[in-house]
Amino acid sequence: MQKITSALVSVYNKEGLSPLLNLLHRHGVRLYSTGGTREFIKSLGFPVTAVEDLIGYPAVLGGRVKTLHPIIFGGILFRRHQPEDQQQVAQYNIPPIDMVVVDLYPFEQTVAAGASQEEIIEQIDIGGIALIRAAAKNFHHVLVVSSREQYATVQTILQTQHCHTTLEQRKHYAARAFDITSHYDTAIFHYFNRTEQLPVFKQSIRQVQPLRYGENPHQRGYFFGQLQNMFEQLHGKELSYNNLNDIDAAVKLIAEFGETPAFAILKHTNPCGVATGTTVKEAYAKALKADPVSAFGGVLITNKPIDLATAKEIDNLFFEVLVAPLFYESALPVLKTKKNRILLQQKPTVLPEWQFKTLLNGVVMQQRDAKTETEADLKVVTRRAPTNEEIKALLFASKIVKHTKSNAIVLATDGQMYASGIGQTSRIDALKQAIEKAKHFGFDLSKAVMASDAFFPFPDCVELAHQVGIRAVLQPGGSIKDAESIAYCDAHEMAMVFTGTRHFLH
Repeated sequence: MQKITSALVSVYNKEGLSPLLNLLHRHGVRLYSTGGTREFIKSLGFPVTAVEDLIGYPAVLGGRVKTLHPIIFGGILFRRHQPEDQQQVAQYNIPPIDMVVVDLYPFEQTVAAGASQEEIIEQIDIGGIALIRAAAKNFHHVLVVSSREQYATVQTILQTQHCHTTLEQRKHYAARAFDITSHYDTAIFHYFNRTEQLPVFKQSIRQVQPLRYGENPHQRGYFFGQLQNMFEQLHGKELSYNNLNDIDAAVKLIAEFGETPAFAILKHTNPCGVATGTTVKEAYAKALKADPVSAFGGVLITNKPIDLATAKEIDNLFFEVLVAPLFYESALPVLKTKKNRILLQQKPTVLPEWQFKTLLNGVVMQQRDAKTETEADLKVVTRRAPTNEEIKALLFASKIVKHTKSNAIVLATDGQMYASGIGQTSRIDALKQAIEKAKHFGFDLSKAVMASDAFFPFPDCVELAHQVGIRAVLQPGGSIKDAESIAYCDAHEMAMVFTGTRHFLH
């Protein structure tokens, strides 16, 4: 146990600081401080020594330099058990500092508020970071409080232990301090790297939500991020790792449809039903027809409010999660009849531009696939051009196949997915799977078009598509045997367009 006899306090945000200062004062702790923090301490009626008086220098350069001085950092880094250190602090009249309390300038908040570059740069804390690092390094002798979030817990410790701390406690707060400083520096790096684009991987997310388990019950899992900024959970059990994976896929898919009322049903991140309609209820009914079996236990999402009529229809299905931008009050009692159903009200959110994941002994990082094909992207490569209706259906199918695990094939009309072939090791097998499912659920494929996430390595896919009545095809092109697929289409009056963009998804 080590007693605190002196403390340096220099904070940006004084909220919640008064009780801690009161406790230190009652235990006779000598306080050192600067600028606004010193004035705040004086306003509470507590004695405080100005850092300027201690070091013999005023704050200079508009307050940029206040605490950066050997007397301050000597007092913090002083190793109490080393004779050489003892001799030097006596020689240079350096008072030991047992506790450092810092709350850094709000750099991230300033950036988020859209401030000017000059304002942002001035919020890069220099002295505060240095104080935190010095105190954390010397945790054997110094307690560091590196954020206002820690004031209350530190106060409880000091009150219980009569202003003493243990080595374990000091080491714990040192770890917290380096978490704070590394996160702060990462945020600054990301600000500068917006323009510099250095190929460096740095991520720091301090908000953590423990999950019930990972992908399977024997695996631990966590979510790092501020999920509350994206959703308000209105009902249901705690989100799981698999729920989050599915929701992520669902959010990306539904964003493809803009303001057109759309509904999607996903299972294991793959769309098993997608449709648009004049109402959400109509879109849901059309989406469900694509695969009502796989929809069981799925994740549902729409881009329009859920009304009472839609809620009554959805209530007939067992599902895990329903995501919508709004739930009408009349709809909620219907949907809340099952206690575990997760209802998420989605807030306006901009998805990150970059995605990353661990791979082998490192990390891979890539830009999010933000390319959505339009009619201008379609290059007609066959004698017959697709009709206007076929073009609409092809573009609709292309939005879905982009979000389906490779190798992927989607069969659809304009506004309704018929079936998909998902995650097959050959493209022809993906098409066979899609055809089988479409027939099983009673769809007439002579009305459907076909979209592929990647090129056809052989003409077998267009041959099979023609055999079941499909007359329009979309693919990126790029195979050395494209000419064979084109020739087959021309021989059988099929229309085919190339997009020039592959959409692998693994």
